[in-house]
Amino acid sequence: MGFFFVAGVIFTVALWIVAHYAYRVPEQQAEGALATRMRELRARTGTRTAGAARGGLLRSEQKGTFAIFTDFVEWVGVLRRLQETIDQANLKYRAVDVFVVCVLIALAVYVLFGLFGIDAFALRLIFAAGAGLIPMFLISRARQKRLEKFEELFPDAIDLFNRSMKAGHTIHSGLDTIGAESLDPVKMEFRKVVEELGLGSQVDQALMNLGKRVPMIDLKFFITGLILQRQTGANMVEVLEGLSVLVRERLNMAAKMKAHTAQQRMSAGLLCALPIVVGIGFWIVKPEYIQLLYSDETGSKFLTYAIVSELTGILVIRKLANPKF
Repeated sequence: MGFFFVAGVIFTVALWIVAHYAYRVPEQQAEGALATRMRELRARTGTRTAGAARGGLLRSEQKGTFAIFTDFVEWVGVLRRLQETIDQANLKYRAVDVFVVCVLIALAVYVLFGLFGIDAFALRLIFAAGAGLIPMFLISRARQKRLEKFEELFPDAIDLFNRSMKAGHTIHSGLDTIGAESLDPVKMEFRKVVEELGLGSQVDQALMNLGKRVPMIDLKFFITGLILQRQTGANMVEVLEGLSVLVRERLNMAAKMKAHTAQQRMSAGLLCALPIVVGIGFWIVKPEYIQLLYSDETGSKFLTYAIVSELTGILVIRKLANPKF
């Protein structure tokens, strides 16, 4: 028993070290780079005040007397961000309804596990929380697929816009061309822009609304180029042509990276699925082995630890196996 305890402690420490290097180290590097840039900026501007010495250019806001209301407003902001995610996935749900459904699912799973004789509070809470997050996971997955489809079709939309501009058309006509001749979801989003312009909205505001609906860095470059072209009169056709080439090259690089790392990602998937498959196998062959994990108090602790370790490992592997371009 002592050997298993020591092995579990060593495994936990190693797992948290890997998680630290996968998550915190990149964040600390980014924070260090930001602090360096702030120091350089203060050195150039000659800022030497007491306030600058304490916090530099970064300000922190203190909570007021009624801080509980501030926390409630921030919680409502979570629902607002959830609604933005739903809108970006092009779904017709409301954030409040999704939140209520998640809570009901979590409560139902919690009660159901109690009826099946699982009395461990932590174990029931983990399963209930996991089940309650399923609707949000499905919405996030739908959003991700839609954004990937938009990113795949966006270079062709830029080419359509450039050809329209070379033909002597206005920005409004170029946006209308994208909304008429491209494919969904690009077609749908640019149609909304054209509809807003037809209702009297300013071009800059309509483009900013497009950037909120589709949070993509390439689209933000496109929007920024159009706004600058309207304000300065510069020729943005060459810039947009370079943006189209850049997006295509980045997508090509991502596809090559995905192909070259297929074996490693498959190994990671098998490694993450192995405990679940083994557990199901033991449930079929020797149910009494699995029954100890939720009927016995010590077994429940081990199962809770195993689930938390499994989830942590999946998150770390996912972080390492999905580089950003």
